[in-house]
Amino acid sequence: MKKTTMLRNLLKTKETIIVPGTYNALIAKLIEKKGYQAIYCTGGGISTSVYGLPDIGLVTLTEMIYIVKQISDSVKIPIISDADTGYGDAINVSRTIKEFEKIGISGVHLEDQMFPKKCGHVKGKKLISTEEMVGKIKAAVEARTDPDFVIIARTDSRAIEGITGAIKRSNEYIKAGADIIFPEALKTKEEFAQFANNFSGFPLLANMTEFGQTPYLTVEEFKQIGYKIVIFPASTMRIAMKSISNFLEALKREGTQKDWLERMQTRKELYELVNYSNYVDKQNKYLTNGGIEPI
Repeated sequence: MKKTTMLRNLLKTKETIIVPGTYNALIAKLIEKKGYQAIYCTGGGISTSVYGLPDIGLVTLTEMIYIVKQISDSVKIPIISDADTGYGDAINVSRTIKEFEKIGISGVHLEDQMFPKKCGHVKGKKLISTEEMVGKIKAAVEARTDPDFVIIARTDSRAIEGITGAIKRSNEYIKAGADIIFPEALKTKEEFAQFANNFSGFPLLANMTEFGQTPYLTVEEFKQIGYKIVIFPASTMRIAMKSISNFLEALKREGTQKDWLERMQTRKELYELVNYSNYVDKQNKYLTNGGIEPI
């Protein structure tokens, strides 16, 4: 089954889908191994973790595609990717959709911020007009060659036009052909419920990021108020960076990693994750020099 069809089928179930975020292929493989049904590729995480840049629209389409393709090639489950503002106007959006389709992504979200965009949970965001965003969505819908490829419209309008403005814009985005609506940076559970009440039965995506505008709601709470997908875009990155930071301080202080071994992924666990033994078998089968030794 195509990954796009897999995602479409998930949207038809009664369950709310938990979608952890990743910024590299190894974490994606671990998410898949742990039994999650879909993966989110975080634009902010890729910008900061791969390129060492803030999430302010500095990563290009080509750079994003290069990393997301590695992630897509590494797993068999659907991937939803951040596509920022579409990397330009509606004409650029057409190419953006085609490029993400080529690398096996199941859907992307486009946001209605003005370029250069900002993280959805910081101050200073500016919006394009509703009409311009509608044009982008229409261009995205027309550009896809696979009808199962999902177009997600993200609106950052809560911070500027209030919840009423976000609802009004989202209705127009649905008319333009968006498959899912993603209201960014709502501030209370009541706001999430108010928003959802206006779109009964239509798939909604919630962003449960940390240290932002949104309170910490559980997936079950999101399910009860009407959200189909909950992404955790940067959680894996934040967990990893905090752990690495603590380890580096300890290593500098103590001069050894021995006390950290139980908190490390073992060599065996890593090799199992990347299916090392499969490559050993292939090398032993095809190489005349006998290949490599099994672990």
